[in-house]
Amino acid sequence: MREESGERQGSGESGVRGELLAQARVCAGQGSPMYAELLARAADDADAGGPVAGVLGGRASSALALRMLGTVHRIVLEGRAPELAAHYPTAGGTADPLAAWPAFRDVLARHAAEVRAGLADPPQTNEVGRAAPLIGGLLAVAAATGLPVRLLEIGASAGLNLRADHYRLLFDGGGYGPDSPVVLPDAWRGTPPEAVPLRIAARLGCDLAPLDAAAPEARLRLLSYVWPDQTARVERLRAALEVAARVPATVVRAGAGDFLDGLAPERGAVTVVWHSVMIQYLPDEEAARVHRHIEAAGAAATRDAPVAHLAFEPPEGTHIQGTPLLTLRLWPGGERRVLGEGPPHGLPVTWY
Repeated sequence: MREESGERQGSGESGVRGELLAQARVCAGQGSPMYAELLARAADDADAGGPVAGVLGGRASSALALRMLGTVHRIVLEGRAPELAAHYPTAGGTADPLAAWPAFRDVLARHAAEVRAGLADPPQTNEVGRAAPLIGGLLAVAAATGLPVRLLEIGASAGLNLRADHYRLLFDGGGYGPDSPVVLPDAWRGTPPEAVPLRIAARLGCDLAPLDAAAPEARLRLLSYVWPDQTARVERLRAALEVAARVPATVVRAGAGDFLDGLAPERGAVTVVWHSVMIQYLPDEEAARVHRHIEAAGAAATRDAPVAHLAFEPPEGTHIQGTPLLTLRLWPGGERRVLGEGPPHGLPVTWY
């Protein structure tokens, strides 16, 4: 799963400055005042020819700001930037955006070559909060079919949400799921899906750069792309890694189109393809292949071998600035239903 990034269109800015300011607005809107402030100051520093300009070097590419932030965060988490760590809650510090800027700028100056190299790696997260819409949608599928679930995820990263049925979701008036290290508070609003029995018979995902949830370097990479002043997200990630250590799931290295090539129904199970806040990052042709494969499998579905497509994505054409919708298509039939909506990190979901 790729992290959120803002678009420059309509910002009145272009190039590196536009990229930084666009992402600053996204971070402010999604609850990270620290990153919003650091990116606003980084935009000014780039214009002034400071260390930001030296690191970014006139680049303007997808998620440029997040690549820079993630690389710096990794340096902090590795204990190599103690002055900045004092302001990063993920490293035991206290969030203070104004005080953090001089230390952040110093890290860019002292580790310029390393940060430049880090720009080549796309951001990657495995946002556990998105389990709230996904598991609700899966309950709708289970209620309609009564069958075990063959779960397939595209853009699965480390596969943490392939274990979503092992998380505990809380909502006004109750909760859903087993006792778990992962607790999602205020997960559902409105009338939640019926809590029917949910049996997952297979868990398989794909990613262009899959991460092994058991590997220390993979855990560090995931943590480095969580925004450091969003402590609840950090706690959810760490808890989900605990769950992953005891619940097997497989994530293969493959593009989404190749992964779904040959997708077919399976008798005695409902085949569910799901994804969350990732489809807009696919090239148009790749996204078209994904939809063709799902449609073909749906056309072959039967009552005892149904197929479902469950997506938590911004409305088509809105990029990340649109509020993601949880949509479901279930074959035979294939009618598209909008089940609910929620913010990009998934919490809370408002059910329709």
